[in-house]
Amino acid sequence: MKKIILAALFTGMTFGVSAQEGFVSAEGQGYSQGGFKGPTPGAVSVAQAKTLRDDAWVVLEGNIIRQVGHELYEFKDTTGSIYVDIDDKRWMGQTLSPADKVRIEGEIDKDWNSVEIDVKTVRVLK
Repeated sequence: MKKIILAALFTGMTFGVSAQEGFVSAEGQGYSQGGFKGPTPGAVSVAQAKTLRDDAWVVLEGNIIRQVGHELYEFKDTTGSIYVDIDDKRWMGQTLSPADKVRIEGEIDKDWNSVEIDVKTVRVLK
């Protein structure tokens, strides 16, 4: 009797664990990350970014040429340079040098006498 109860309990736990694997649709496809598919903001120049309002979203392409502080870097394109604040977690394991062209996305952060970019994503361009 104990063996039957133990076998039933074990079988029930096995089915319970396998039911937690996630959703699979009728087509046999697993879960995929959704999102918007359409036009995205185009890249602006450093000179243009400096004229935008505080908290405006920007996309810049150029080079990070040097580290200025712990999470503060100098970014440069053909129109000038600007400081960018990149949290350590935003690097996503990427390593780059001043020779690597990057695409950064973030928000304008204006203070009384300075403008910098609070970076949300960094991507090395091939």
